[in-house]
This record gives sequence, C-alpha cells and structure tokens, in this order.
Amino acid sequence: MIALFALTYTLLPLIANAETKKLVLIAGKPSHPPRMHEFNAGVQLLTKCLRQNTDIEVTYCLNGWPKDESILDEADAIVFYMDGGGRHEVVQEKGRRMKVIDALSEKGVGLGFMHYGVEIVPDQAGREFQKWIGGHYEHMHSCNPIWEPVFAKLPDHPIANGVKPFQIKDEWYFNMRFVSDINGNEPATVEGLEFVPILVAGPSDQVRNGPYVYPKGPYPHIQASKGRAEAMMWTVKRPDGGRGFGFTGGHFHDNWENESFRKVVLNAMLWIAKSPVPSDGVASTLATSDINANLDPK
Repeated sequence: MIALFALTYTLLPLIANAETKKLVLIAGKPSHPPRMHEFNAGVQLLTKCLRQNTDIEVTYCLNGWPKDESILDEADAIVFYMDGGGRHEVVQEKGRRMKVIDALSEKGVGLGFMHYGVEIVPDQAGREFQKWIGGHYEHMHSCNPIWEPVFAKLPDHPIANGVKPFQIKDEWYFNMRFVSDINGNEPATVEGLEFVPILVAGPSDQVRNGPYVYPKGPYPHIQASKGRAEAMMWTVKRPDGGRGFGFTGGHFHDNWENESFRKVVLNAMLWIAKSPVPSDGVASTLATSDINANLDPK
C-alpha cells in the first residue's frame, strides 16, 4: 500500500505537466486569385499536419472571426492567417476584438500572425501588434516584393528544429516596423520582449530597387539599407509569459508542399502554445490531393 501511494504521488506532477495544449487557427475570408491567399485551405492543411504526429488539440475557424468566441476561451495559442490592413479581422467592431485578444495575451496566450495578417494600420493596432508579436508590416515603410530568398542559416531555437536550409519564391515582406525600431535581423531584448529572428536573408539590390507588388517602387529608404539582412519570420517571449510569432510568407498556397517551409510554421505553432517541439521538428506528409483540398471557389 505504501509503495502504491508513493508511485501515485510521484506520477501526479507528471500527469499535470502532460496536459494537452489547445491551438486555434483562424482563417480569413477568400481573396486574391486561385492558389493565392488560400487561408481556408491553408489552415485545414496545417491542422491535418499537426494531427498526424503531435498531441496538440487543434481547432480551426474558417472565413474570418469566429461566430462563437468561446472557442478562444481555453486556447493556449491562436494563429491568424488572413488579410490585413484596415480590413484586418482583429481590428473590426471598433476595437472590441482587439480588446478580446489583448485580454487573452495578458493571460499568456500565444499569438501568431501570418502573411497579410501581419499588416495593420499603425494608428489602429500598431501598439498592440508590437506588444503581442514584436512588430508588424507598415504601409509605405515595409515592402512586399515577390522574390526567392535563401534561408541558409537557421538559429538555435526550437522553431528551427529539423528545418533544413531552403529557398522558395513567395511574397516575402520585409523591413517590418519592429518594436523600438530595431532592424530585427539579430536577437534582442527590448521593452521586456525577448526577440529572436527565425528566417533571415538578404534581398538583392534588384529586389530592393523594386518594383514591388503594391505600391510600385523603388522606395529610397529600402534602397538605403542595401546589404542588410532582413527578418521574414520572428518570434518573441513576452513579459506576460506568452509567446508570439510573425511569418510574412504564405502568399502562394502550393508552397506548403515544401517540407522546411511547412515545418518551420508547424514548429512555431507548437512553440507559442508551449507544447514541446520534437528535436527533428513536426513531421508531416502531404499528398497532392491534400494541397488541392478545400480551395476556395474563386
């Protein structure tokens, strides 16, 4: 009896620590031509990948802000993959939604924003995005060329676990408006945020010279930073105990077929939920049918 009691007592902390983390993925409404900004198909594809080899509990919401906000109440992390700017789902309802997300962040909930979802109007949500994930895209300050960076070196960070160097053509935003106007290409601790860049590469002079997708370049301040490496994915640990990441790729849906492109995002989703990232990263396999599934009728 004594031995059984001791065994039970010993296992209790282990069981508590093994609590399944909960992740919510929120997809934006359809936009852009086919196979671009496929937010609904993207979150369903990433959900399938996470369910293959992880224990995290994943829920997704399609076509914008959840009609039933209760799905956010017990989330350990929330990731937004959607259009941004003034139409961003998070800034609607005169800021009410931002207050919902800010309250969750204060509780330590992890937050991730992907592709166009990293862009907001600074006067609407600049302070919040710098607080939540360390930075954002700012119109006429940042730029959005379609180019093919080479991510030759990955940092010693769980999000990079198992990710091999890769290069891939996408609409990779850069020159983000990071907290305290840091360049963002090196780790830094600013305003209580522990900032670590994950995907860093140097745009060529041709890329910096434009033209950009919108609006047409060149921008003198982008040209002035020739030779500087740029962060296109980054992460933060926040003073509230929560974590966040920004990922500027994700324009072209077919890029999810690339294992390293996919893995670095899957790893990030686990990491912000404080779920252990496997030493070789999140393993997943996709068939062509998976890539073609759930595309929006455009």
